[in-house]
Amino acid sequence: MRPQGTHDILPNEVGEWRNAEGVFRDICRRYRYEEIRTPIFENTDLFVRSIGDGTDIVSKEMYTFQDRSGNSLTLRAEGTAPTIRAYLDNNLHAQDRERVVKLFYISPIFRHDRPQAGRYRQHHQCGIEVIGSQDPALDAEVIQLARGFFQELDIGQVELRLNSVGCSRCRPVMEGTLRSFLTPNMNGLCDLCRHRFEKNLLRVLDCKNPMCQAVITDEDVAENTTALICGECRDHFEQVQEILRMIGIEYVLDARLVRGLDYYTKTAFEFKARGLGSQDSIGGGGRYDGLVERCGGPPTPGVGVGMGLERILMVRDAVGASLQDVDRHGILMVTLGDEAWREGLRMMSSFRSAGMECDIDYRRRSLRSQLGYANSDGFEKVVILGENEMAKGTCMVKEMESGSQVEVARGDVITHILSEGGDR
Repeated sequence: MRPQGTHDILPNEVGEWRNAEGVFRDICRRYRYEEIRTPIFENTDLFVRSIGDGTDIVSKEMYTFQDRSGNSLTLRAEGTAPTIRAYLDNNLHAQDRERVVKLFYISPIFRHDRPQAGRYRQHHQCGIEVIGSQDPALDAEVIQLARGFFQELDIGQVELRLNSVGCSRCRPVMEGTLRSFLTPNMNGLCDLCRHRFEKNLLRVLDCKNPMCQAVITDEDVAENTTALICGECRDHFEQVQEILRMIGIEYVLDARLVRGLDYYTKTAFEFKARGLGSQDSIGGGGRYDGLVERCGGPPTPGVGVGMGLERILMVRDAVGASLQDVDRHGILMVTLGDEAWREGLRMMSSFRSAGMECDIDYRRRSLRSQLGYANSDGFEKVVILGENEMAKGTCMVKEMESGSQVEVARGDVITHILSEGGDR
């Protein structure tokens, strides 16, 4: 029995995954992002320093263990910190200190959380990170790439929510104002937000507990807190909005949006799919201008986004955008009799050596059963060998979609199939 909070991706589902991953890789190529693959586990300290020890992820959700040498290791809890660690370890900026490094990843993520719709304890994220520039245009580019990804998957009803969470200079002012308001209202907060009060105060703003929402809504404290960002953060945020409007991307300002990771600065954003209920977030991100420094590098700005593939595919299915017809591909050798069986094995080997996808019915069933299998399993063609074909040195090549068939000399069959654009 599989562990709680995990799921199997079955062969009939893999096509959807490959399609979504292919769309993501292609759009990253067009924006000139390069793929990076980091280890499935990291030193625990990387996540504690980068995400923050007061966050839910570090305090409750990480899969942490000791190896035989006593080192504390953690399964990949999110995608940004490992990417930054790899950026520093491998000196990806060494050739040109002014270079903007643009990376993407498709990775499993591990969090010991309550399983939710489309969110598992092992789930998958695709994400991008841009390191080396604080230009607001990059915030907009990251958002635009994510939005384009959703559109190319035919997920149209996605709302972009946008906020600024300030920087190291104005964050203490924001937190001080929020703390002054919340102190006399502590009894109205949930137990989790009372814990956040000391270590992760801004997270109270986006708590989903109705108790906390009622406390904050009554005084519009979220809007008042966001209004305290410094001039630099305000200018940056206004430029991000201006560029988004210029390139035709709609957004909703959301003063409650702060994201769940301590490293975010300035721009924070989230994509919500309409019609999914409370579990409607399919991706989010923001700017993290202090993260490289937290990870031991020089002050270096960055911005990125992560998107949950399970949630995206769930939305795609809900709106009827999933793949309906899987293209037929491959060749099935259909053989009747022992002599034909041996020749079928030889021909199958030749097809595979020529780069074609080919299989044979190892149960050696009747002609009708083999053709039924070829149809139900999505083969493009069948190559039939029976007594007559064996005697004449030929084979029958049948198109499964149209039902048409033609007799071909066995020595010419590879050339014949390739000339018709057969599956390779």
